[in-house]
Amino acid sequence: MSRRRFLPLLFILLSGCALDESQQPQQSEQSERRSASSQPVVVAPDAARSVWPADAPPIHAVSAILIDARTGRTLYQKNADEPRQVASTQKIVTALIVAEQDSLDAPVRIARDDAAVEPTKVGIRAGESYPRRQLLSAMLVHSANDCAAALARSHAGSLGGFAGEMNGLAVRCGATCSHFVNPHGLPASQHSTARDMARIAFQAYRNPDLRDAMALRSYCFRYASGRLCNLDPTNRLLLRDPYCNGMKTGFTESAGKCLITSYSKGGRDFILVQLGSRARYIFDDAERLMQWAQFH
Repeated sequence: MSRRRFLPLLFILLSGCALDESQQPQQSEQSERRSASSQPVVVAPDAARSVWPADAPPIHAVSAILIDARTGRTLYQKNADEPRQVASTQKIVTALIVAEQDSLDAPVRIARDDAAVEPTKVGIRAGESYPRRQLLSAMLVHSANDCAAALARSHAGSLGGFAGEMNGLAVRCGATCSHFVNPHGLPASQHSTARDMARIAFQAYRNPDLRDAMALRSYCFRYASGRLCNLDPTNRLLLRDPYCNGMKTGFTESAGKCLITSYSKGGRDFILVQLGSRARYIFDDAERLMQWAQFH
């Protein structure tokens, strides 16, 4: 083979080798990301007792956990593995299934059973149709149970079928101490733990559609009739603390006041779960614990 023909061939071969080598780090990084995503997060510290660490400020919640929202590292916990009802904070599970699997711009036709769910609701009516994204936003901002029921039924055909998907998603998130039976958190034979809810919130925090919806400080709901209604957030931290950027409240008599909070300040992101608190304390406790977390 002549020198003139050999050199271009050699260049092609070397270029091909270089291309393969350049792809290897990308493939390695993708493998690491897949491996990291399958690793457990929000594990109990080796030295943890029921309340850990000792220098954390006291809070009123029966169960709580504070994690680094980027790594899942536990920064604080209090009875974090105690099974409890979690009220409407389990709407995050509902939201995560819908946001990951359904078209958010597709319409949902409201059924009679959807509209009948009490007590917190926006008043949608049987036969009306709404974009799924609109129902999702109303559920997360205003904790609308009728919207939660409509989203679950339209996804799975029934609330029971949807509950099965909720439990499957919980297992995939590592939340193996949880059992859900409805999409809205109304009292039933169901439970989770602060640690499990932190694991689920950790995944929801990575979904941009949910991040946007849970950060809304108000939401204008457009009814099928054309009427507009401004919905205030149940998470009052969004209105009083500029560093709070989500997530979800909950309350029933059996669960107490519940709150999952996401918080970003000083280049750090946190997720705090509080279960079994009281309305007069829960928002102040969240801010106090987040301020403490800045230095830990």
